[in-house]
Amino acid sequence: MNDAGANNKNGLLEKGRSGILHVIFGRSAVVLVLILIQLILMFLVFDYFRKSVPYFFGGHLIIALALVFIVLNRPSNPAMQLSWVVIIMISPIVGGLFYFYVETHPGQRILERRLETLYKQTAKYITQDEEIAQKLAKRDKGTARLADYIRKHGNFSVYQNTKVTYFPLGENKFEAMLQELEKAEKFIFLEYFIVEKGYMWAKILEVLQRKVAEGVEVRLMYDGTCAFNYLPYRYPDEIKKMGIQCKMFSPILPVLSTHYNNRDHRKILVIDGKVGFTGGVNIGDEYINRRSPFGHWKDTAIMLEGDGVEGLTQMFLQMWNAFALEKDKLDYEKFCLEDVRPLAKEERGIVLPYSDHPLDSEFVGESVYINLINSAQKYIYFFTPYLIIDNEVVTALILAAKRGVDVRIITPGIPDKKMIFLVTQSYYPQLVEGGVQIFQYRPGFVHAKCAVCDDKIATVGTINLDYRSLYLHFENGLFLYNNDTVMDIKKDILDTLEDCNRIMPEMCKKNMFFLLLQGILRIFAPLL
Repeated sequence: MNDAGANNKNGLLEKGRSGILHVIFGRSAVVLVLILIQLILMFLVFDYFRKSVPYFFGGHLIIALALVFIVLNRPSNPAMQLSWVVIIMISPIVGGLFYFYVETHPGQRILERRLETLYKQTAKYITQDEEIAQKLAKRDKGTARLADYIRKHGNFSVYQNTKVTYFPLGENKFEAMLQELEKAEKFIFLEYFIVEKGYMWAKILEVLQRKVAEGVEVRLMYDGTCAFNYLPYRYPDEIKKMGIQCKMFSPILPVLSTHYNNRDHRKILVIDGKVGFTGGVNIGDEYINRRSPFGHWKDTAIMLEGDGVEGLTQMFLQMWNAFALEKDKLDYEKFCLEDVRPLAKEERGIVLPYSDHPLDSEFVGESVYINLINSAQKYIYFFTPYLIIDNEVVTALILAAKRGVDVRIITPGIPDKKMIFLVTQSYYPQLVEGGVQIFQYRPGFVHAKCAVCDDKIATVGTINLDYRSLYLHFENGLFLYNNDTVMDIKKDILDTLEDCNRIMPEMCKKNMFFLLLQGILRIFAPLL
């Protein structure tokens, strides 16, 4: 066999193994097992208990109604409740078992308790400069109240003395990232949803290894569910041999894991507590357009220098310690109380790093977006890769448009997930009819997660306008007020609109089969 044939065969084998691993380790295994249980029970009933069939289906109905009652009386988003209700009514045994499996998984409860403890422990290390808070309150009471909400429910402070640099593309961030990594003297913290082998990771790893040799402390954390797509499962052991401390967030176990629902979607890089990066850019070659599986990849990122980096440092330490043994937990005082010198130039405006996690009852990410929509007077513009939102967000967007606010949303022209894109497009008719302007990015895929409002407020981070980001994933963002970077974000969105097609009302008309498919997908969208 020639080399090409051998490579092709190996590629097919690897693809086959990957598919098997996805079945064994993912939610598919759970669903298949539960369906099998249901089929076996039905077979037994029909084969051995023919006379009891009415009682069987009557029992099914009673179980279904009881489960629906439980679902509707638990605190949850109504759209997610509806999805569960439909599943349970179709198949009470499969749906019911799957619901309790997801909602009562002990790993989630343990993580919730750990995070609650860690947040209480770290509260004393993050203190708000009251002078800054009072200045904001005098200038803009509405924004001050939003900042106060974020502080109370995320334990993050409002900062000044912070330089903010906006990157309109992933390759811009990558270039700056390499430059700043080279300057590291004490520590480097990386927390990413995706770390994929390729050019980008190879260049970063090259710098990290060199910095380890110089005595710099380097720690890497990435989402465990993504390990099957991008990295070997034992990759942390390989990295540790290079002198880099490495953890997978919630490494999954065959069949027994539900962590696919609560994934670490954050993107954080902190260098010496003085420089920090966040935004939509993961570590993978498509994010810097070294490869193009979905056309041109439009992404954004932010670099902080100064006091505001403290918030990103705290986020990383909290998540790292949530999965560390007591003796291995990092000292907050060592890393969060770094001496950050005043910047040479006084930076205008306010920055507020914030995070959101799914194990409490506060949906900080969604609250920030809704507050911006409701407070907008002139315009509000969005970048989002997915548009799968609940009725509260839909209503807020339409009401804003109806009161004369210029509401624009940019979504991908080339989707990365076709089924999810169908769900995204199912929201177009209602929004367009309500006055919201929707645009699709012609050259490729939009992965950016940004919002900008009235030339004074913006947020950039990891939070998509979809159920998973808003309710299920660990996320982070950066709130900006009266900062020069706000106008950079606005300019980028307006420039990007030149490469977009606007969705017009006549483009939303579909045939009955297509509308039926979209309707079905909409029902199950919160669980996709």
